[in-house]
Amino acid sequence: MDEGGTPLLPDSLVYQIFLSLGPADVLAAGLVCRQWQAVSRDEFLWREQFYRYYQVARDVPRHPAATSWYEEFRRLYDTVPCVEVQTLREHTDQVLHLSFSHSGYQFASCSKDCTVKIWNNDLTISLLHSADMRPYNWSYTQFSQFNQDDSLLLVSGVFLGPHNSSSGEIAVISLDTFALLSRVRNKPYDVFGCWLTDTSLISGNLHRIGDITSCSVLWLNNAFQDVESENVNVVKRLFKIQNLNASTIRTVMVADCSRFDSPDLLLDAGAPDNAPGRVFDLGSDGEEEEASPGPAGAKGLRRLLDGLLEGRAQPQLSERMLETKVAELLAQGRTKPPEPSTADARNKLLIFTTGCLTYSPHQIGEGPQGIKQILPHQMTTAGPVLGEGRGSDAFFDALDHVIDVHGHIIGMGLSPDNRYLYVNSRAWPSGSVVADPMQPPPIAEEIDLLVFDLKTMREVKRALRAHRAYTPNDECFFIFLDVSRDFVASGAEDRHGYIWDRHYNICLAKLRHQDVVNSVVFSPQEQELLLTASDDATIKAWRSPRAVRVHQARRPRPRPFFSWFASQRR
Repeated sequence: MDEGGTPLLPDSLVYQIFLSLGPADVLAAGLVCRQWQAVSRDEFLWREQFYRYYQVARDVPRHPAATSWYEEFRRLYDTVPCVEVQTLREHTDQVLHLSFSHSGYQFASCSKDCTVKIWNNDLTISLLHSADMRPYNWSYTQFSQFNQDDSLLLVSGVFLGPHNSSSGEIAVISLDTFALLSRVRNKPYDVFGCWLTDTSLISGNLHRIGDITSCSVLWLNNAFQDVESENVNVVKRLFKIQNLNASTIRTVMVADCSRFDSPDLLLDAGAPDNAPGRVFDLGSDGEEEEASPGPAGAKGLRRLLDGLLEGRAQPQLSERMLETKVAELLAQGRTKPPEPSTADARNKLLIFTTGCLTYSPHQIGEGPQGIKQILPHQMTTAGPVLGEGRGSDAFFDALDHVIDVHGHIIGMGLSPDNRYLYVNSRAWPSGSVVADPMQPPPIAEEIDLLVFDLKTMREVKRALRAHRAYTPNDECFFIFLDVSRDFVASGAEDRHGYIWDRHYNICLAKLRHQDVVNSVVFSPQEQELLLTASDDATIKAWRSPRAVRVHQARRPRPRPFFSWFASQRR
């Protein structure tokens, strides 16, 4: 401006100049004069800065809750928890899992050192309690979950035993006294277990039927097992599901349907891709059900088996394939059909990984990742112990829905509103076919983070990518992820944790460790705080730049004694 306050350059020219600057230079230039300050806050300018800086596709609209492009730029820049503020070194071995209480005041950590530690989440995190599970013949602790009112902690662990042992146990710890209240067997151990209600939890058991055929049973257990009355059940069978080709049920979790109609973030709103996502509904009458052997297929298989038994036919299948076909035949007419879908908000969805093509944990091709409805009358241990509504011929329960990800699932997490399921998957090669269930296809090093809408039963958004894993498919382990209102985070084997924005599908931060990052978790009350756990035996706390500034401002600055003394002498 000249001395009279008249702009020397028109706004349009200043705007064009600012377009060639980066965000920091635009803000610095805005301090020169009022004209530049006004241009530096122009909405069109910050829209261009946003798309260019974050490399978001131009057809992706602004976040529905955003008030301006400038504020949206600032949100992604200033509120992502990417500043390391504390490192916890109390564990002596790999830290495998982290979980927050619903209040956000406490969190728990599980480790290969066979302890579960409970921490106070204050401005400076401190250790509150440590429980050693070695006296109970545990090898290590692997998973924990607080119940809804934060009075009890579920802890899942692995038993000492042979290398190929799959047995584990679930313990319930009181958070008032830290007393061990109950212990429940859990097989395989990577069912992990979860809470269904404040006082009841789900565990698993596995029964071998053949070489590659088995039966998984999910049990509902009372957290308090010291019930004196013999008329009160402390355990009840929920579901019994047939496993084919050496697969088993693993990684059980529960989604609450009550908030499906009021999600924190509607992911498919304004989605640029109008092509329908993958549908995973077992109850449909479409072509997807043709893989299931119908009456004609069952009759043909019966004729083949009769011919083999009578010596009139030569087997055209391997022993394992023949066992699978026989198991499918025996299950015909002995499986309870899926429950009809209901709109009852009291219902819950039981979600777990399984498969029907190969043994490899969490690999799903044609095999399902199961989703079962849990009706209100099933959410208590009261009633018949061995199931309800199953006839004498209905030996197994059918799945209500399936997800086909054509890969190896290594992590799952629910959005806070329980509407969306996020899945870490390492893909199989395109067009791969599983010829032998004991030899699964190779898996990609890149991890795909897939998103599924549990209300519409469709895949939404495109896969999130950035993180990697290197372990081969026969040694794969779980990489835990977590979802907040606006962000999703995951560990990885490349020694980093990652944070993405849920709406824009962009990676916002890489959080460094010295080894594999096994678990990440947001504070449920403050998404600007994230914890990461690693094989380097540390837990790191990360806060957003904005939160760091706020917390530093709260610290009182001590006033020097001599400055006070000098002021008194005047």
